[in-house]
Amino acid sequence: MTHDIHIVGGGLAGSEAAWQLAEAGFRVRLSEMRGSGERTPAHQTDGLAELVCSNSFRSDDAEANAVGLLHQEMRRLGSLIMAQADAHRVPAGSALAVDRDGYSDGVTQALANHPNVTLVRERVDALPEGPAILATGPLTAASLATEIGGATGAEALAFFDALAPIIHFDTIDMDIAWKASRWDKGEADYINCPMDKEQYLAFHAALLAGEKTEFKEWEKDTPYFDGCMPIEVMAERGVDTLRYGPMKPVGLDNPRTGRWPYAVVQLRQDNRQGTLWNIVGFQTKLKHAEQVRLFRTIPGLQNAEFARLGGLHRNTFIRSPELLDETLRLKNRPNLRFAGQITGCEGYIESAAIGLLAGRFAAAELRGEMLAPPPVTTALGALLGHITGGAEAETYQPMNVNFGLMPPIPGRTKKADRKRMYTDRARAAFEPWLSSLPPEPVAAADISRETVPSA
Repeated sequence: MTHDIHIVGGGLAGSEAAWQLAEAGFRVRLSEMRGSGERTPAHQTDGLAELVCSNSFRSDDAEANAVGLLHQEMRRLGSLIMAQADAHRVPAGSALAVDRDGYSDGVTQALANHPNVTLVRERVDALPEGPAILATGPLTAASLATEIGGATGAEALAFFDALAPIIHFDTIDMDIAWKASRWDKGEADYINCPMDKEQYLAFHAALLAGEKTEFKEWEKDTPYFDGCMPIEVMAERGVDTLRYGPMKPVGLDNPRTGRWPYAVVQLRQDNRQGTLWNIVGFQTKLKHAEQVRLFRTIPGLQNAEFARLGGLHRNTFIRSPELLDETLRLKNRPNLRFAGQITGCEGYIESAAIGLLAGRFAAAELRGEMLAPPPVTTALGALLGHITGGAEAETYQPMNVNFGLMPPIPGRTKKADRKRMYTDRARAAFEPWLSSLPPEPVAAADISRETVPSA
């Protein structure tokens, strides 16, 4: 089978880009090295769009939250990632959390069964010569990373990303822990493990003293991303940092005492059956034996059995504001687009969103058209703008979508009204941009173009 475009990487961004192009009628070769005998330090399966850290896509509230607004915009654009997330949703209050295995299986089957997609399990070591989207993610194979470095002429940046442990539900002591959401808002979607002051201080000291993963020489100067900071690194910032962060007890009444605990460890459901729960905010670089010992000192987790322990891996990304144009093309090699975390966006949904845009931009180009980027006042446009020019290249760092990426609301406004004003403005700008898109997919057979032979 010949193809019109080659997508390298079957993570969230590559999967979404492939779907958008295939639905538009273009023949896609989707290369994913997992399943060919290759592995990464973080992935556990060969499934497409595997979630390697949390199972949460964060807030689904589109009224007052930038990531919820991004969810909404992606749904309007026929996102595969959002459709499968919705189909495999598990309880998580106002957040969108998924059964990670069911979700990944759904994405894999949708693409494997699409008549316009050829899924090839292979490692790609050289940059494609024809139209291509590179969505290799933060764990790009060394050989291809070298090729990318040569093509960009710029040194890749890097940061550490850490994984949170997952615990079997039936090993949690519910005579100590209890289910509740903060301030009793919504369903009781979180398991809460309380700590008194003595327990908290002992836990904090043990985090500082715990044996950590040793850094390799080339990793020592790599910064962490604040949105995925290891729990022990947060602990180093001060004795109360955790109590004002992932172990914040405010709004959580312990039904056995009628009072807030001094600190609390929260767990969130990780699969549809409710058999697996992840420790919220507990990404870690502690050694595995140390994790088991230390996390079993948490009240309610003294008998915990771990389905997955925490881990640490190195993420790489390019200096996108300097290297990419407004449609994600590499300026000095415009046949190549980049998408996902390798562009420096941070978060599952942000990666998928950039994959969606890369797919849409590529489809328009293959039709001989030019698709205008979404307005910067939308969630999609603000995220894209940050990546392709909204940040200083020299100080560029990964970023989740947030209202701070959008132009400020003009004039004086009440703080309580500001988020709604951002979302109202975004919707008003999104609709005319959406209406400018082709109303229906264009069949590949109806388009005159050269095809790129399969490798």
